[in-house]
Amino acid sequence: MHGPVLVSWLLAALTATSGAYCLSRLGRTPCSADAGVKGLHAYESDAAEALMGLGMAAMAVTGAAVPAALWAWLFGLPAVVFLLAAVRGRTGRAHRLHHAIGGLAMTYMALAMAAAPAHGHHHATSTGATGAPLLTGALLLYFGGYSLWAGTRLLAAPGGGQTWSTRTAGLPRACRTAMGLGMFAMLLTM
Repeated sequence: MHGPVLVSWLLAALTATSGAYCLSRLGRTPCSADAGVKGLHAYESDAAEALMGLGMAAMAVTGAAVPAALWAWLFGLPAVVFLLAAVRGRTGRAHRLHHAIGGLAMTYMALAMAAAPAHGHHHATSTGATGAPLLTGALLLYFGGYSLWAGTRLLAAPGGGQTWSTRTAGLPRACRTAMGLGMFAMLLTM
């Protein structure tokens, strides 16, 4: 990832927190229960969101220091599984397709970083653009639109309440919004 080091660390903190939250929810109530996703789909969604959040944090900090093949396997394999599950499944198609797009986008970014010439201090230069501009633009539109959609759902969530569960009901939506924004930021700095 190119760009200021501070931005990379802030992005890593944001996505690691989101990923860790969904990871912590795996053993309890799934994050996606509020999104209409039930049962096994909710747990697979939490696992995918935990992988994406923690993986985005690691990629933001380490970048090209980790071999692209490792990133490609780490994100590409689950992306293909989610894509096949979306095509074959009768329920949760949109949710699985979203996770497939996220995994494929992470794989694309890892391969684009590996193909780019090395930059000394993670600063963007006029020749520092990596990847295919059309694909990067399409992914920017997708994740920008997703972030706006998820953000409006977060704002529309009912507020108030005196119990811990009602005060934290918007956290899964906030995590999805944060990860969408994180993906947008990572694509923007390519």
